[in-house]
Amino acid sequence: MEIVFTGNQTVTEFVLLGFHEAPGLHLLFFSLFTTLYASIITGNMLIAVVVVSSQRLHTPMYFFLVNLSFIEIVYTSTVVPKMLEGFIQEATISVAGCLLQFFVFGSLATDECFLLAVMAYDRYLAICHPLRYPLLMGPQWCLGLVLTVWLSGFMVDGLVVALMAQQRFCGPNLIDHFYCDFSPLMVLACSDTQVAQVTTFVLSVVFLTVPFGLVLISYVQIVVTVLRVPSGTGRTKAFSTCSSHLAVVSTFYGTLMVLYIVPSAVHSQILSKVIALLYTVVTPIFNPVIYTLRNQEVQQALRRLLYCKPTEM
Repeated sequence: MEIVFTGNQTVTEFVLLGFHEAPGLHLLFFSLFTTLYASIITGNMLIAVVVVSSQRLHTPMYFFLVNLSFIEIVYTSTVVPKMLEGFIQEATISVAGCLLQFFVFGSLATDECFLLAVMAYDRYLAICHPLRYPLLMGPQWCLGLVLTVWLSGFMVDGLVVALMAQQRFCGPNLIDHFYCDFSPLMVLACSDTQVAQVTTFVLSVVFLTVPFGLVLISYVQIVVTVLRVPSGTGRTKAFSTCSSHLAVVSTFYGTLMVLYIVPSAVHSQILSKVIALLYTVVTPIFNPVIYTLRNQEVQQALRRLLYCKPTEM
C-alpha cells in the first residue's frame, strides 16, 4: 500500500480529530463515555457469567445472547478507548492500526446485524412453533448459525479492507472522526476510490437490509401470534418485549443504513459522529437491559449467583 504526502514525507500514522468542534466539553465527554464504556463492559460480562453459571439458561436464546454480549464487548473496546484518548490528548493511530480497527469493528458490527436476525428468528420459532422448536433449534443447528454469523462478518469486511488497503493517500493525515470509519478515510485518498465505494455500498445494502427485513418479518409473525393469546396480561407483556427489542434493533440498523447506504443524507461531519455514537455506545448499553436484565429468568439466576446459592438443574 503506497501512502505518501505530496512532498517527500511518508505517512506513518493518522490523527483522529474526534469531537474537536467542542474542546470545552472534552472533560465532560470523557467522564460520560468512560462511565458508559464501563457499564457496557460490566453489563455484558455479567450476562455471560450468569448464563454460563446457570444450567437453566443453557438454551438457544441465551446462547445467542452470550455471543451478542461478546461481540459488543469487543467492538466497543475497538473504538471507545481511542475516542477517550482523543478527549485528553491528540489521538494518533498507525496506518496498519487504522485498517485493523476498521476491520475488527466493521466485521463485528456486521456480525451483530446477522446475529440480531438469528435471534429474531429464534424468538419467532419459540413463540409461533413451540412444539417444533426443540427440533428446529437443536444444538448443532445453533452452533452452525453462530459460526456462519462470525465467519460472514469477517469475510464481508475483509473484502472492504482489502480494497481500502489499495488506496493511495497524499495527505493530510487528519481523520475527522473518532475512529477509522470508511467514508472519512476515503476522503483522504487521492487515488480512484470508486471500486471501493461501490463495493461497500452494495455490501451494505445486502447485509443491512436483508437481516433487518428478516427481523421485521419475524416480529410481524410474532405479533400476529400474540394477538391470538386470550390473556390480556400475556399480550401486554409480549407487546412490551417486542416493542423494546424493535426499538433497539431499529436504532442499530437505522443508523448503519444512514451512514453506509445513504451517507448523502448526513450533511455535516459532526452529525455523522453523533449518529455513529448511537451504534457504538447507545445500543450496546441498552442491549443488556432490553434483552436480558429485564428477563425474569436472568434476574433469578443473577440473584442465585450473587447470594452464592447452588444452581438448580
